[in-house]
Amino acid sequence: MASKTIPSLMIGDLVINPPIIQGGMGVRVSRSGLASAVANEGCAGIIASVGLGDYENSKSSKFVEVNNDALRAEIRKARSLSKGVIGVNVMVVLSNYEDLVKVCVEEKVDMIICGSGLPLDLPKLTEGSNIKLIPIVSSARALNIIYRKWKQNYNKVPDAVILEGPMAGGHLGFPHDDILNGKTPLLEDLVKDLVDFVNTLEETIPVIAAGGIFDGNDIAKFLKIGASGVQMATRFVCTTECDVHPDFKRAYITAKQEDIVIINSPVGLPGRVVQNDFTRRVFKGETIPFKCPHHCLRSCNPRTAPYCIARVLGDSSKGLLDNSFVFAGANAYRCTEIVSVNTLVNELKEDLIKAL
Repeated sequence: MASKTIPSLMIGDLVINPPIIQGGMGVRVSRSGLASAVANEGCAGIIASVGLGDYENSKSSKFVEVNNDALRAEIRKARSLSKGVIGVNVMVVLSNYEDLVKVCVEEKVDMIICGSGLPLDLPKLTEGSNIKLIPIVSSARALNIIYRKWKQNYNKVPDAVILEGPMAGGHLGFPHDDILNGKTPLLEDLVKDLVDFVNTLEETIPVIAAGGIFDGNDIAKFLKIGASGVQMATRFVCTTECDVHPDFKRAYITAKQEDIVIINSPVGLPGRVVQNDFTRRVFKGETIPFKCPHHCLRSCNPRTAPYCIARVLGDSSKGLLDNSFVFAGANAYRCTEIVSVNTLVNELKEDLIKAL
């Protein structure tokens, strides 16, 4: 019924309706439970590959193996629970990026989404597969670089592109001061620029808007300016199927607008989080000493980092929020209840139909 009036997001031979990709959220926030539930509603369900394994308690030499095994298990579990579109988010900045991509290829996921760096060699790593390759960018300029490199080196172009704006949760691809001072461009303008650029190309590359998209009205707005779909993450945290600890979800439900703040992450990027006692201590300059046997992020310098971001995010996924924080989008404070994925997607569809 409703789906007949909602345009599908077409990525090669994949049909996604409603045109929503669930954002990949690490560490251990979006796993097989959430991804499969989202895929069962016709959207694309995404597993975040970062830190899936119990690497904190494993030997440093087992870091790659533990995370590979965990990703493989999550993909297979999601497949057992859904016949829908299942993808994996793999951050380029991860030291085990190539290993995780290899697992995705072996397990034949539907799509690989790559951000936190330019995935310039992704076509090489996935050669011979039919996996849809989708980079996350923060500007048309970044896509232009990826497009030219992929075409020149591999005769391949992105199957779609996600434009993530400054209202997203987690690590952000915009200068810290610009975010704090409100000097970042609007997502609408970034998407228009990207759509204009894509329209100059001989290939069709669907543009997917991301960052701060909260309801059906937002989805309709971006479809009307030329996007083919949206990526949403924050809304899916507050669902019964989201794999994260209830206290993580509760942080969203109880947050006020002023509690959503920007921090300097140890990885060298600004990050959007829900303010709590731990972030207040960090703002005051407190450091939490740690040993780094894994070096999971290429951009992190353990000698100068005030705390281990991997351990913090791992603890937050378990609900251990005394020494951690939760990543969140700018609109997280607007989440007021925990609902099923089915209820959320139906609400989004109803609002979208009214707004189109």
